[in-house]
Amino acid sequence: MNLADIFSVIFCLAGLFFFFAGTVGLIRFPDVLSRLHALTKADNLGLGLMVIGLLPQLSSLTDGLKLVLVWGLVIFSSAACSYLIASQVINEQSLKTPAPPSVENK
Repeated sequence: MNLADIFSVIFCLAGLFFFFAGTVGLIRFPDVLSRLHALTKADNLGLGLMVIGLLPQLSSLTDGLKLVLVWGLVIFSSAACSYLIASQVINEQSLKTPAPPSVENK
């Protein structure tokens, strides 16, 4: 094993840890917003560490750029999906919560 292989193993294992942590957060947290936060943050970091770990193993620069591009697309798409899910949850919660009584001045 050379230095590039050790680097790849360390970063891929770290990425695997964050994927696992995000999955545990998805299962364990009580509400949708907490689950969503844990999943998106941990998975984006896990994927980033995996990409960094795979970069030394690639044969060409274009393959590395493709991996980084895929990582960027995943970050942007998870942000957009998370926003849509969170806004729907907030809208549903606001419909369930009754409005506070208005205070009239006498």
